[in-house]
Amino acid sequence: MPGRASPFSAHHRDLRALAAETRLRALAPRAGVDFASNDYLGLADSEALRDALTAGIAQGIPAGSGGSRLLRGNHAEHEALEAHAARHYDSEAALYFSTGFAANAALFATLPQRGDLIVHDELIHASAHDGMRLARAGSIAAAHNDPQAFADIIARWRAGGGSGTPWIAVESLYSMDGDRAPLAELAAVADRFDAVLIVDEAHATGVYGANGAGLASDLARRDNLITLHTCGKALGCEGALLCAPRVVTDFLVNRGRPFIFSTAPSPLMAWLVRQGLEIVATQPERQARLAALVRHTEARLAPLGITASGTQIQPVIIGENDRTMRIATALQAAGFDIRGIRPPTVAQGTARLRIAITLNVDEDNIDAMADALAAAMADA
Repeated sequence: MPGRASPFSAHHRDLRALAAETRLRALAPRAGVDFASNDYLGLADSEALRDALTAGIAQGIPAGSGGSRLLRGNHAEHEALEAHAARHYDSEAALYFSTGFAANAALFATLPQRGDLIVHDELIHASAHDGMRLARAGSIAAAHNDPQAFADIIARWRAGGGSGTPWIAVESLYSMDGDRAPLAELAAVADRFDAVLIVDEAHATGVYGANGAGLASDLARRDNLITLHTCGKALGCEGALLCAPRVVTDFLVNRGRPFIFSTAPSPLMAWLVRQGLEIVATQPERQARLAALVRHTEARLAPLGITASGTQIQPVIIGENDRTMRIATALQAAGFDIRGIRPPTVAQGTARLRIAITLNVDEDNIDAMADALAAAMADA
């Protein structure tokens, strides 16, 4: 109405402030050679998954669930996937969620109880933080990848009268630095303090471990371990599988509000995820090929002074937001889809390029990308 202040004035101011700090985000179409996606094994647009999808449709598997799992939304394909995933990840039980974000929100909001303590890695991702905001238990950040820091926090809490269950929350492979967690040492801390270890395998699922079971696969069948495997990255599909002792999945079905009150994921997608798991298990050459591409990338980037992460996620730390985005823009103009990552996604002063290596590229693509990166860094 004329003369009336916009109810969105604060939102306009916030967007202008982000723009002034070179932090304003916008959606961009796919363009250029893929060095940005999490489709690590090249399955998302693969003939194998297209054929599996066609087969699922031919079998009459419905696209939509029609309701929550506790109403009419539960389908035989959900249960078949969960049974298959429990075997694949050597877990007592599995529960399928529509997204990894939803799974983390449900996990942290539901499982830790009043009087418990969540100790999380300081670099754990946003969905875990959002779940912890809903949690009954308090939470404390521990220094990144430092098992002793986790132990010290829990020991101080115990000494101060903490008597509940400690929950140790980490990622197995961190999405912005590409480094791995010291899982064996963290499991020892969990055992020492009667804690539960939660490992988000989002970026390791499909890529590491026998049958692509992840970096925590050596810890399988522990009664104090929960792992989360997202299906929208290396598996090329959608959703997330939470693997845990059956008491955990039963509790989430009964008490997990994000699970109880959400429409169930597509049964057709549940079928497709099951086929994705089978592809990963029966085609280990995909893992081997990706590992070879990672080694090739490291060799090409080393002359630029870029320290290898040792994984398919290779950060290039630039520091300044403006320079980071100039380099990213130059690379995109050269035909390479590489995105700049700025605060608050990463810490102030650590703006970076995030280069993801996938089976959607080959050695020639990597060589051309490295040459373009050298030129862009010299010019920016």
